[in-house]
Amino acid sequence: MTDIIIPVIIALFVSVILSIIFKGKAKVDKGFKLNYFKLSYRRKMIRTLTSLPFVIVGLIVIYYYTDWSMALNILFGLLFLLAFSVQLIYNFKMWKKME
Repeated sequence: MTDIIIPVIIALFVSVILSIIFKGKAKVDKGFKLNYFKLSYRRKMIRTLTSLPFVIVGLIVIYYYTDWSMALNILFGLLFLLAFSVQLIYNFKMWKKME
């Protein structure tokens, strides 16, 4: 279990740091930017939508290569779906608010 917790904590820590660094700076609404935190909310929403196939493939890989129970696989898939939906709705609402 600690094999999963430590990378998640590091990812959240880096995400918070980058969010603070790029808060209030000019956002990019055209072209490709690797840095998610430099994007406008519209571009963040587009990137979220384009990541959907990768999320689906990731869930399929997790399903086939783990020996978790069916209930745990469904719970994990629903957790991913919930997080994806919340991110998409948040970016959409913030995009419309900033317009």
